[in-house]
Formats: sequence, structure tokens, C-alpha cells
Amino acid sequence: MAHMIRSKFVLLSLKHANRIAPRIPVPLKYQRLCFHTSGILDVKGKELLMPSLSPTMENGTIVKWLKKEGDKLEPGDAVADIQTDKAIVTMEFDDEGVLAKIIVPEGTKDIKVGTLIALTVEADEDWKEVEMPDTTKSPKAPASTSASTEQPSSAPVTMEIPPGQQNIAMPALSPTMTTGTIVKWLKKEGEEIQPGDALADIQTDKAVMSFELEDEGVLAKILVPEGSQVEVGQLIAITVEKGMDWKQVVVPTSTKPTKVAAAAPTTPSSAQPTSAKASGQVYGLAVKRLLEEYDLSSDSIKGTGRTNRLLKSDVLAYIQVHNVKKVAPKSAPAPMVDTMKARSPSPADISASPGQPSPYEDIEISNIRAVIAKRLGESKSTIPHSYAVVNINIDKLLELRAKLKTDDISVSVNDFITKAVAHALLECPDINTLYQNGQAVRVPKVDVSVAVAAPSGLITPIVFDTVTKSLTDISKNIRELADKAKKGQLKPHEFQGGTFTISNLGMFGVKEFSAIINPPQTAILAVGAGREELDSSLAKVTKMTATLSYDRRAIDEDQAADFLAVLRAMLEDPVFLAAGRVQALRYKRDAY
Repeated sequence: MAHMIRSKFVLLSLKHANRIAPRIPVPLKYQRLCFHTSGILDVKGKELLMPSLSPTMENGTIVKWLKKEGDKLEPGDAVADIQTDKAIVTMEFDDEGVLAKIIVPEGTKDIKVGTLIALTVEADEDWKEVEMPDTTKSPKAPASTSASTEQPSSAPVTMEIPPGQQNIAMPALSPTMTTGTIVKWLKKEGEEIQPGDALADIQTDKAVMSFELEDEGVLAKILVPEGSQVEVGQLIAITVEKGMDWKQVVVPTSTKPTKVAAAAPTTPSSAQPTSAKASGQVYGLAVKRLLEEYDLSSDSIKGTGRTNRLLKSDVLAYIQVHNVKKVAPKSAPAPMVDTMKARSPSPADISASPGQPSPYEDIEISNIRAVIAKRLGESKSTIPHSYAVVNINIDKLLELRAKLKTDDISVSVNDFITKAVAHALLECPDINTLYQNGQAVRVPKVDVSVAVAAPSGLITPIVFDTVTKSLTDISKNIRELADKAKKGQLKPHEFQGGTFTISNLGMFGVKEFSAIINPPQTAILAVGAGREELDSSLAKVTKMTATLSYDRRAIDEDQAADFLAVLRAMLEDPVFLAAGRVQALRYKRDAY
């Protein structure tokens, strides 16, 4: 598998090669005559890549390697525990072989799907002589804080940059900016640049802003023409020091951005926000500094830049023509000291003193929580959520639950709700749908997902075929799934899918809340805690609030109202849930 087919004579020769003489490396020019492009005795390993263990998985973390280098692998053997965006899942090996080399160690985070993490060889091959690939797909190392700032990291430059040359990358002019458009270059190739000069007008995701440079030099090369949209970190221009031949710059072979460029700014440029006075003229911080130093008003100077833009050259020309002198800096008044505060400093003052540890703590976000935040954000921004609320009298439910408990049948209120939801979905099939490819798809089976709070984040294990299960079966199933979720032992099929979700915060004392739909499902039920109220006859009753969040593209208001009406009727008279079997049998016959 690792070598080309070779004769028995060659195999015998290689077997005794190390006994006769040490291995001799093959010169590069003769390597093409060998079986592959490395030493003759090296073994070419089989690549083991980071798998996609869930439909939404983009990267993962290797929690633990379950095999060591040199261990034999059989089909179905567990190789490693990997944390996905949902849970910790075990990666299994589908072939026979030997784990020859572990490339990505335990604890490495944010490993993209498809990244090379290990090498395996055949069982009869020498795993210690495995050949490392020329270009591994291992994760990129984070940028070192001690790296030289003179080496531009915004593009993979393959040639040496001469001293005095600086590569300018597209800056991030707003916290949410990922791309920008060059509206206009304010400097031409060969023009000198002074500190604070505006280099270009860039349209971000917020507005058109000026990109200013903090160092002096000469604009040697414009790499991106006006009107082009480029990513943050991509090279857009090259500058050189004054006195250098700006026509002899070294242009990088690639200007594409890299993660390193996004992580640590290495160019000497910085983006400065623009200011605007009542006159409507716009200018940057360098112009503002000049106006303050010479005590000038922007109203008295006519800008020659883009519409209503005041440039630094305009201010300097005005100063030279009118022979304006600098003014003495205004001394700031001494702050008033409160004698009481001086005697007893506050804890905030003490914690902010130099040399003291910061009172703030950075909490690292796990992959699961990051993906949950991303999915919920996408759901809230792309799905038109509508809401319907109903109050349910659960006195009979609590009474029935107490009677069952006397017969050693322990079921929770949530078990009753899960059972009632399943039968309500059976009566209202328009709610038991998935929104896929721009249309609502009815699902013949009822699989209810129940939200469980795990240490790593919220996860929704599934109670399959909920309608056919009794209250005790549902109770046992939910407890087992919740225990697995908290231990991170859920398998992918146990939490991927489902046709409807229940999120119950009643046990935490939450009275009422709204939940976010878990796509491609079209609805989710948020259940609050039971509370005592007085009815119209001033008798005490126990009410529970249930809020249905539904996708307005797939479910109408009357359909949502019908579902909640059926749900309320079943929970207010729950005898059917404990003993009824007619609907379950009918469902089972229709589904199968």
C-alpha cells in the first residue's frame, strides 16, 4: 500500500540492508529513480485527517489520544476523543494498521476539519521509519509576540524584503470589518508621505473612512486599484524610506491575507477615525492636532480633498501663507481632591494601582459554546420568529403525579409535558415540520428534543418515537440522556436531528421566557415554573406558562394556536397521558 509493487529479490535485499551497511542517502537528482522521493527505506504513511463528526462541525479539539505510537489498530478501534461543536465524540479507525506518528498533540484546539493529525502504516511495515509528508496540514502556530515587526506577516512573502521597505495591509477600521473597498487613493506612486497623511479613503461596513500612516516615507507601489474590495490583512500598497529608489521595490508573489496578519498588526500604519465640525468638513486626527497646536478653526480653511474633506496639506499651506505661530499648550487645571477619598481609597482605586493584579479574569470559550452562539445568532437573524403564549392549569397534573408516586412510579412534570407535546404534534402535524430548501417538510415521526444544560454548553438529546413511549419510558430515557450529556458521552445520533424541542426552566424558578428556534426545526416550546394564583372564584390554582416560538415562514398563527390549545387540554386533563394508548397505536401504524 505504501510502496510500489516490487519483486521478492528487492524485498530480501532491503530486509538485510541494515545488517550489511548503514543506509546511504540518495542524492536529490537521482531520487526520481527510486520508489518514492525520500530515502529508500522510509515508509510512506497513510494520512489520518481530522474527521467531520457532526453536520455543523468546522473544527475540533483533540481531548485525548486513546492509542500510542506503535500501537496496532483494528477496524472499529477508538483512536482519539475529539470535542466537536456538540459534544465529545470518539473517532474510530476503519482499517487495519499501526499508529506510526501523532502529529497534533492532545489539547490542541481549533483544528480544522481535514487537517492532518496522524500517520498510520501497514501492520507489516516499520512504523519507526515513517516518512513525514512534504507539506502537512497541521494547524498554524499562533503568532509570537516577540516576532520582529519589520517582517510583514500580512502575506506569505517568498523573497527577502530589502531594508526600508514596508508592506501596507488593509486595516480593520471597525471591530466588525472583514473586507473593505478602496474608494480613492489620496496619494500617487512616488509621492512623499508625512506622519498623519491620509493614504486612501476606504469604505468599511460602517462608513467611508480615511486610512492614515504614522511614519514618513514614499508611496512606491499601489497593489490594489480603486474600486476593489479586499479582505482585511491583504496587501494593498508598498512604501519605502525617503532616499530609496521607489521604482526598485520587491513585490511579494502573494498578497492574500493570513491568520497571522489578522492576529497581530505588523505594518507601521494605523487607521484613524475622522472628525467633522459644524461646518461639515471632515478631517483626521493629524489635522485635528495641527488645528489645536496653532489654535485654528476648520471653518477658516477650505479643504481641497474629497467632498468636504480637509487635508493636512491644506492646513500647512494656510499656516505658511498667514505665518501662523504655535500657541502655548493650555495647562489643565489641577483636579479637585476629595479629602475623604484621600483618607480612605476605594477598592477600585486599590485594584487599579500599578503593580497590582488585574481584578478581571479572561474565561476561554469552548468550541461548543462558540458554535452555540453562532447558530443561535444565525437562527435569530435569519428566521422570522413569532410567539404565542398560553397559561395552563396543572392542578390535576400535580394530583395525578402524587398518586403515581404512591405506587412507586416517579415521573416529573417535564415527563408529562414531553408526552403531551408528542400527542399534540400528532394532532397538529403542521408543527412537526422542518424548514429545508425554502419549504416546510412534514416529518412522519415525532422525535422530541429536550434541552439539557451540560458543563460545556446547552445540548438537546432526542427522545425518539416519543408518542409510542409511556411516561415511565420517557422519564427513564430523559434521565439517561441527561446523564450522558453532562458526562460528554452522547453519541452523534443521540443529539443530531429531532423534529421539535422543549426547553424547560421551571425547575430553576423561571416564570416565563422565550426560546430561540433550533433550525431546521420550525418550533420550540419554552416552559416556565408553576405558580399559585387566584381564579375568578378566589380559589387557589396552579398555573404554568408555555411560550411557543415558531417559524412564521412555515407555521401560521391559527396553527400555532391550535397546537397550544391541544397541549393545554391534555395537560389540564392528563389521565389520557398516563393510560391512553389509542393515539399511540394509530401513530405507530401510520408511521410504519
